Amino acid sequence: MLPLMKMRLTIMCMMCMPFVFQAAAADSVIVRKEARLDILTGKQAYLNKRSAMFTGSGQYKGYRIQVTSTSKRDEAFRIKSELLVKFPDQKTYVLFRSPSFKVRIGNFIKMEDAEKFKAQLNKLFPYGVYIVEDAIEYTPKEDEELIPQ
Repeated sequence: MLPLMKMRLTIMCMMCMPFVFQAAAADSVIVRKEARLDILTGKQAYLNKRSAMFTGSGQYKGYRIQVTSTSKRDEAFRIKSELLVKFPDQKTYVLFRSPSFKVRIGNFIKMEDAEKFKAQLNKLFPYGVYIVEDAIEYTPKEDEELIPQ
């Protein structure tokens, strides 16, 4: 019984083989791309880059500078007050994550801007100042280009 099945399968394959080779040799595919696809692809790439700048909560991804991390609440708020006096144009934040209070300053989209400001802060606080990624408060200006190249 098994040899008979094998023989039938072999005969069927041999009968179909010429059609397969003939179809492969004679067929060709011509792809015509419509010009509007390039426009749509460009728009989608722009949207993908733009959405990569947001967190899940809709805030911008950016940088802040962490000035200190201390377990003393009074010290954290003293440093925040000092920062507000020295840099009134920058927002300061005190975060509590048990067991420490972290003091951060600024809302920077670009790392370069955060590094420039960190250089100023290093004059006042020579130790423990570093840049952290964070969800930031930011409102873009009308003509501002935010998307990284």
